[in-house]
Amino acid sequence: MTFDRGHGGRFRFGQWLLLMSAVVLCSSAVLAQDPNPPDTAPANADPQNAPNPPNSRQTGGDPQQQPQQPERGPQTIFPHPETTRWWLSGQINIITQGHGDFRALYIGPNSLNPKSEIRASRIFTLYTALRLTNSMDALFDLEEASGNGISNSLGLAGYPNIDVVRTPGQGSPLSAAPYVARAIFRYVLPLGDESDDADVGPLGMLKSLPVKRLEFRAGKLSLADFFDVNAVGSDSHFQFMNWTIVNNGAWDYAADTRGYTYAAMLEYDDRSWALRFAEAMMPTVANGIALDSDLPRARGENLELELHPNIITRKPTQVRLLSYVNRANMGDYRKAIDLFLAGKTPTPDVVATRQEGRVNYGFGINLEQQVSAHMRAFGRFGWNEGRRESFAYTEVNQTFSFGADYAGDQWHRQHDKIGLAFVSNGISGDHQEYLKLGGLGFLLGDGTLTYSQENIFEGYYNAHFWRGIYGAIDLQHIENPGYNRDRGPVWVPAVRLHIEL
Repeated sequence: MTFDRGHGGRFRFGQWLLLMSAVVLCSSAVLAQDPNPPDTAPANADPQNAPNPPNSRQTGGDPQQQPQQPERGPQTIFPHPETTRWWLSGQINIITQGHGDFRALYIGPNSLNPKSEIRASRIFTLYTALRLTNSMDALFDLEEASGNGISNSLGLAGYPNIDVVRTPGQGSPLSAAPYVARAIFRYVLPLGDESDDADVGPLGMLKSLPVKRLEFRAGKLSLADFFDVNAVGSDSHFQFMNWTIVNNGAWDYAADTRGYTYAAMLEYDDRSWALRFAEAMMPTVANGIALDSDLPRARGENLELELHPNIITRKPTQVRLLSYVNRANMGDYRKAIDLFLAGKTPTPDVVATRQEGRVNYGFGINLEQQVSAHMRAFGRFGWNEGRRESFAYTEVNQTFSFGADYAGDQWHRQHDKIGLAFVSNGISGDHQEYLKLGGLGFLLGDGTLTYSQENIFEGYYNAHFWRGIYGAIDLQHIENPGYNRDRGPVWVPAVRLHIEL
């Protein structure tokens, strides 16, 4: 869906936003008002943590690793019994998002369009899973993604809609046909006699798990389903939508254009800590759909230590320390600049400097804290070395984010939630100079650059309508889009419809 606006578009766009916001909130009040006082379950038990599907690309984590809380009523359209060996479910996520006119002193090939626009994205996912034995299960997911994002997903490092499939500016859109999103085999090796109950769902069908165990996974998956998971800010289908709030923007995790890769993963779990490692395929080119199967030549290695310190009594804390190393056919920003300054290229061109076996590495910190019965907070910090080409996720070399959510029990809306977050993204000196001299990344390139941090505020209200039907309003304020003080700021409102089948 596309509506391009000319002069006066800002006023008409504002009218559209107010109308849609009123519809969402009024529908919520009429269809799902709960006159009864909330039950005693912790208010921040997310609906997606009852055995509901994960986000299509970035999830709130493995449902078997998160504590379950009793739900008052079904949170899906159809019932999903836990007594069978198999799982079948689906979800639909539709986001309509846009922006009004904003200040721009100039525009380049990869700029965010300064004229107002509205775009819509849609994702359908079918989840299937099967318990093979008491220690093995398998899952197979099909997905269909269509629609597009504002400015063809260009012009922002912290892009405001994580459901948008990234396509090259001069390339052709990917096929809208369904594709395999996940196909994962899991084996669990117990290392002790003590076990805990586990909740079956789309990422696992085992009904109990040893407290001390090894888990082995292999197949097609999204690394963000298992690494850098955060219950407050990792699920764009119930929470925030911005790429660099949902994930650590400086984690250039191995993935194809749609966010998936083939990988093998080994995880050790204990009651108070866990350690996981994954070896994954990298794309053959930056933001490419094809994956390189030659692991000695190209691969992504990810290591994460998860800690559960007892800092505040009965208020869980989680700390995740992440590191990654990518090897791929990457370009080098400094070499691209030197070639341009020597007169050997008409503009800096990082693609022309690509070389097999180049290495990029980085680190991340992920914090999560229960603050009260109704409120949770999170924070992330990320850094990567910044000389090599941004390759798989987004053009961020340093990032810092924090935020919180608050459950709706206080106003008798047990499954509603409100959230607010801030993220500040930055790039290295070489990356800055490359863009300033006219170079293009796979997302950014205004033709020149007056550098400043890209700062983003995002707030949302997610409302439960009935059973598995949810709606949300979202608003993002972006300063210095694409790290450029000569452009913006820009307001990006959105509405979201989410259906759990």
